[in-house]
Amino acid sequence: MFEKSLYDLIRGLRNHKGTERQYIQESIQECRKEIRTNDMDLKATALLKLTYLEMFGHDMSWASFNVLEVMSSPKYRHKRTGYLAAVQSYRRDTDVLVLAENQLKKDITSPTPTVISLPLGAIPHVVNPSMANSLLTDLLPRLSHSHASIRKKTVVTLYRLALVYPETLRPAWPKIKERLLDEGEDPTVTAAIVNVVCELGWRRPQDFLPLAPRLFDLLVEGGNNWMAIKLIKLFATLTPLEPRLIKKLLPPLTKIIRETSAMSLLYECINGIIQGGILEAVEGTTEGEEVARLCVGKLRGMMIIEGDANLKYVALLAFEKIVRSHPYLVSQQQDVILECIDDPDISIRIRALDLVVGMVNSDNLNAIVGRLMRQLRNAPMASSADDPANDRGRSSGVQPYAESDDSDAEESLRPEQRSNQPPPLPEDYRVNVIRRILEMCSKDTYANITDFEWYIDVLVQLVRVSPSTKSTSAVDEEDDLERADDIGKGIGRELQNVAIRVKSVRSEAIDAAQSLVLVESRDQMFPASGNGGQGVLECAGWLVGEYANYLTRADAVMNSLLHSTSIQLPSKTLATYLQALPKVFASMSSNEQISWTPERKTLMSLLMGRTIHFLEPLSTHPSLEVQERAVEYLELMRLAQEAASGTATGAAHDEFTEPPLLLTQAIPALFAGAELNPVAPGAQRKVPVPEDLDLDTPINPNLHSLLAQAEMEAFEADEDDIYAAYTEPIASHTVEPQHTSAAERLDVPAEKEPRSYQNATEDEYLDPDIIARRKAERKERYKDDPFYIDPDGDKGSGAITPLGSIVRAGNEELDIDSIPIMDLDLEHHHHGAEMGRARSPRRQVKRVEIIGDETLGPSDPTSSSSREDIVAPPSRTSNKGKKSLLQVDSSGLGSLSLINDDGEGSNRRLTKLDIERKEQEEAEMKKALQEVERLRLEMQRAGERLEAKGETTVRKKKKKVRKVEVGGDDAAAPEMDVDAGEQGEPKVKKKKKKKVKPAAEVEEGAVDEGEGEGAGVVKKKKKKRRQVVLDDDGAPPTEA
Repeated sequence: MFEKSLYDLIRGLRNHKGTERQYIQESIQECRKEIRTNDMDLKATALLKLTYLEMFGHDMSWASFNVLEVMSSPKYRHKRTGYLAAVQSYRRDTDVLVLAENQLKKDITSPTPTVISLPLGAIPHVVNPSMANSLLTDLLPRLSHSHASIRKKTVVTLYRLALVYPETLRPAWPKIKERLLDEGEDPTVTAAIVNVVCELGWRRPQDFLPLAPRLFDLLVEGGNNWMAIKLIKLFATLTPLEPRLIKKLLPPLTKIIRETSAMSLLYECINGIIQGGILEAVEGTTEGEEVARLCVGKLRGMMIIEGDANLKYVALLAFEKIVRSHPYLVSQQQDVILECIDDPDISIRIRALDLVVGMVNSDNLNAIVGRLMRQLRNAPMASSADDPANDRGRSSGVQPYAESDDSDAEESLRPEQRSNQPPPLPEDYRVNVIRRILEMCSKDTYANITDFEWYIDVLVQLVRVSPSTKSTSAVDEEDDLERADDIGKGIGRELQNVAIRVKSVRSEAIDAAQSLVLVESRDQMFPASGNGGQGVLECAGWLVGEYANYLTRADAVMNSLLHSTSIQLPSKTLATYLQALPKVFASMSSNEQISWTPERKTLMSLLMGRTIHFLEPLSTHPSLEVQERAVEYLELMRLAQEAASGTATGAAHDEFTEPPLLLTQAIPALFAGAELNPVAPGAQRKVPVPEDLDLDTPINPNLHSLLAQAEMEAFEADEDDIYAAYTEPIASHTVEPQHTSAAERLDVPAEKEPRSYQNATEDEYLDPDIIARRKAERKERYKDDPFYIDPDGDKGSGAITPLGSIVRAGNEELDIDSIPIMDLDLEHHHHGAEMGRARSPRRQVKRVEIIGDETLGPSDPTSSSSREDIVAPPSRTSNKGKKSLLQVDSSGLGSLSLINDDGEGSNRRLTKLDIERKEQEEAEMKKALQEVERLRLEMQRAGERLEAKGETTVRKKKKKVRKVEVGGDDAAAPEMDVDAGEQGEPKVKKKKKKKVKPAAEVEEGAVDEGEGEGAGVVKKKKKKRRQVVLDDDGAPPTEA
């Protein structure tokens, strides 16, 4: 019979392309026949093939008993195949594990080291709690085996047993500790023990403090980088418990950082210094500064290594931890950190983005924000997931080039094809960048911003680069739309905060809000594709209404608010627009100095007519808030229209006619009052609740009937109109598309990217219209500065003074009288000497006043100082515990104490579990003492009840009758026992000497005389001795 080997099976799989499933099923049937034979070689070969097929997902649990048969073979090659199959197929609930336990014990106690290694390698994969407790006694002697490999595998196996059944670690720990303290132990065994101790140390570090001297010696000796990494991690958990270790560990760790060439060990040393609190403990000292600079310098070296993204990522992780204690040192490395913001790897970008938030200050804020803005502006808007052409993973792959029957098939790796175009930015990354910019600029209530005009321009630019959101106008999906556009709302809230808090730039903020609201500039202010940034309109509408007196184009703003496209905005934005309408109208009509001329009356009437026409359809809007505001302001506009039509105009232009008071005083008075200031988040909780506040009593008890009546009247009046309002779609306002070429709509081609972040200018991240406006403002501000060089001037420099204009006009006749005369103050000549070498004066930083949050009473120290209105990035932290790589719950090791009961470690810190266990033991002891006390009291009360009944208890003792004289007869009566209690019998008591009797001796005694009826049984304390004398005639005895 031809037998297939594992090699033949693999070769057959390659030869049956397309029919692999059928071939595998045939092979499994052959293995079923082969594994049932008595030939052990054939059975082992079949088991090896089944193990290979099981790796492809084919079940072999039906052969679990055959696996045990091959394991029990005396031949090593068969036994090795059986253990391999057991590791691959056995589970913790496999039935034959009960039978395999004896085989494991037998092989563990084998004298051959190679045989011992087989169960030591298989036990960690198949062990369960019952097996762990049974195998422990056989594994402990293996820690003293003569072969180092056996000792090493035994240590790792014992750790696996401790994961499954934590109590097994308690008897094994003394022997493991003995191996660790042995300086002559093999380095591989020591490394294995250190690995186990490191895994146990982070759960209960207090149990391993006594091992600190030995662990320190191992760290200083070195020689094994992997063991050094484990020791550094372990010391990072021990230093918080023993601060004296910090001074001891700092020199060797510093030496390793300076001398090691292994990047993994270098990073772990730096990470251990940070995590162990060493860097924080030595902060402020010369040594601490030296260590911090050394760590930062090494991390910088890790980041500039070309092509290693892993080192760059871990270096950013370490920087993020150092920036909390030494932000100034990290900010000095901002050139290499900002280079990571443009890295092709998106994970490195996100990590660098998290880092720059912590190191930002007033000096580097503009450079960091400019770098991020340039990235948002220049990168493509499309997502890589949407465009298959941008999927770089398809450009490279694994291509096998071996033939189907070639056994030595290999794989070729093609080099990755890189594109010169910048990688597209995912939308979630764009959102994260915008959030970080807002967070950096608003940190500590704008403490890092020196130029708020620049910040307002940045906010406007952020609106233009905002990612698009889901385009929908359905009412039931408005909530999803508003949640998706929270970035636009965040930008709007920042613009709103600047306008409220910083009064000196309030006009600039209102101008920015005005440009956002205007319909004619909407194509320019918002992204061309999608509806990104639309959420900013809610706050922009609030600003143009609240500060309407700052508007420079109030009529254009009013037209934009009344535009038909405003109806399609989300309900919250539309409600804000409705609130702004009467405020802007009041600012346009409240001027009492202008006469009520026919032109003004016509203008106001047309404006009120347009407002009424806009508000009438909104009185039946599905949103109750929009509906309420529309009805209120609709009635107000109707009253104003009646007042305007009823007021006569002036006959002549030179005659002043007062306008209607409703327009000039009444409506503006509705919105005039105290200025709105920012309120602290916790101020609302401090407002006292009025005592007479009753929220349960209805305001109008007939509200339901009134609403029902109004509803019926409305349906009876114009039912068809209301039905059409809900069924017919709202007519959308179509704008004539401007016939411009694609080239004209493109921005100016981006210049070559600067090699340093310091070369970044506003031209690279701000749009041309914003730059032109800023240049015009700058030119106007420095028009009288002779040191200012106008970049747009044709020739010359400085301000155009009268003398300069005369000199430049060379062809005209020179007028001597037009030359200005300058007054030279020679008395203050020394001041000129001092200023002679002064450079061109720079623009002085404006001192702006930022309004703080208002609150009631003292500020709450527990409340967070961070503002709640900024769009916060989603939390990354997760409460789910990480599952062990071994797929075993190791939480039980946290409650296992390795401290002996003989007083060792009595000064250790008690854990919560120890305290609960101690309290439980004390409660059980208290309960037992109470039970004993209860039984004692019951016995005492029973004795008291018996004494109260008058009963007597006599201790029965065995008495002997002494010799007495009877009737003068000298004959001696023999000794006899007298039974007590018989009536008429003489009671004889022998006089005895005092002797010490055993406590256990109890003899029966005579009962006191009596009738025998009603005799009580009580305890008799003491009885007087008496003599009994018998008369000759047998008279009753008499007491002597």
